[in-house]
Amino acid sequence: MLLIVWIVVVVLALVVLGVVAYGVFGAFARLGREAASFEREVRPVLHQAQATAARAAESRERRQTED
Repeated sequence: MLLIVWIVVVVLALVVLGVVAYGVFGAFARLGREAASFEREVRPVLHQAQATAARAAESRERRQTED
């Protein structure tokens, strides 16, 4: 009888660990998708900021050479 109880405990523990692992791996997959989506949304803003910074540096260099 005690052996059956231990088998049930082990099976339940494995089921619980499986559910937790499924949840954790699912969360990591969602996090990866969200990060990729965020990168796609932010990339145009980053390019605009870099272009603006390059124009500002070019303008600054022109002003320094003119002085």
